[in-house]
Amino acid sequence: MINTKPLVAIVGRPNVGKSTFFNKIAGQRISIVQDSPGVTRDRIYADTEWTGHAFTLIDTGGIDTQSEDVLYIQMKRQAEIAIETADVICFFADARAGLMHEDLEIAQLLRRSKKPVIPVINKVDSAKQSEHLYEYYELGLGDPIGISSANMLGFGDLLDEIVRRLPKRVAPPETEEPVIRLALVGRPNVGKSSLANRLLMQERTMVSDIPGTTRDAIDTPFVREDGSKFIIIDTAGIRRKRSIEEESVEQYSVLRSIAAIRRCDVALLVIDAQNGVTEQDLRIAGIIKDEYKAMAIVINKWDAVEKDTGFYEEYEKKVLDQLKFVSYAPIVFVSALTGQRLPAIWTTVDQIYAQYTRRIPTGVLNDVIGDAQAGLQPPMYGGRRLRIYYATQPTSNPPTFILFVNDSELMHFSYERYLENQLRKAFGLEGTPIRLLTRQGKENA
Repeated sequence: MINTKPLVAIVGRPNVGKSTFFNKIAGQRISIVQDSPGVTRDRIYADTEWTGHAFTLIDTGGIDTQSEDVLYIQMKRQAEIAIETADVICFFADARAGLMHEDLEIAQLLRRSKKPVIPVINKVDSAKQSEHLYEYYELGLGDPIGISSANMLGFGDLLDEIVRRLPKRVAPPETEEPVIRLALVGRPNVGKSSLANRLLMQERTMVSDIPGTTRDAIDTPFVREDGSKFIIIDTAGIRRKRSIEEESVEQYSVLRSIAAIRRCDVALLVIDAQNGVTEQDLRIAGIIKDEYKAMAIVINKWDAVEKDTGFYEEYEKKVLDQLKFVSYAPIVFVSALTGQRLPAIWTTVDQIYAQYTRRIPTGVLNDVIGDAQAGLQPPMYGGRRLRIYYATQPTSNPPTFILFVNDSELMHFSYERYLENQLRKAFGLEGTPIRLLTRQGKENA
């Protein structure tokens, strides 16, 4: 089933300690932190967990309601997108600065969102400062929670409150068929909307030859004749960053397209056959890979390409060579205009989703890992050699394997790649990335 974590957005004026809190919770220095406003410009995501409840934190740039500076306007838009997509919002204010007019304006914006909002008063480093929390009731957002991001004070109370407000995820009955989220992504004007309309067998999305026609990610439920259920997500074209005007509507459409990749199960990277694989196609493929989504490469407008003997094989070889870092992704050649080979997309989606959700029996998995070690021993480092005692697959979507080893530091990336190749050789796993994790373990684990 779809495994979408709830989103918790951190918003507030510049320089109130949002990124410091984010980094402490995330357990690493993801956001840049320094004592000057405007450092965090884009939204930054990190998955975390509290008392068994998993969710994703979104750090945002400071909201300056008065500034006409282009940068601050952009940061405000970024924060607004985070507010729009969040399930819970943590509104940060600064206890040392006291309640400010800008805080009241941001509170008004948050009330309009109709989302659960927790007023978080940061930099409460002493009991004396906590006495001033009462003034923040003026925000009209309920009981304020005092914390100190720098000293990690009050974090437990805040996290408890976040978890309390998270939406309840009701697990569907085991007999219910999964709904597969299928995202069509790519550069502008490669035929994503035309392809979506063909797959849906209806004019669901607006189609034109003008790049950027689709401004938002459009979700359309769809049930195939065999009863399998899908949500088809048509997205805006993702252009190069330097090709996008500052503050344009398109800039935020691109952000929503990337968010669509995050929430899909299978991503179809649509490429224009006439242009071939471009630098931006490589970047989008990298985003899909980094998000660990199942993936197929769809070469569209195949009807518009002149072909002679051996052209197909040569073209496919070139695409595979350019996209070798996602060599597990199958390639489908189609024409949305004529409908040529459209059924091959559904066949491919079925196959790669089955691999994306596949579970490998533990005994069989350990046989393959054992054979891999016998076939090629790990290299020596500092007089020591990696030993893999045991392997297990805790989750799928994508297939994730934990290797219990004598020392995780001895796992070299080249040997990890070798193990991944051996797993693919044994089990196929076409169209899906693989996660390989190591844990310190004992020989009798």
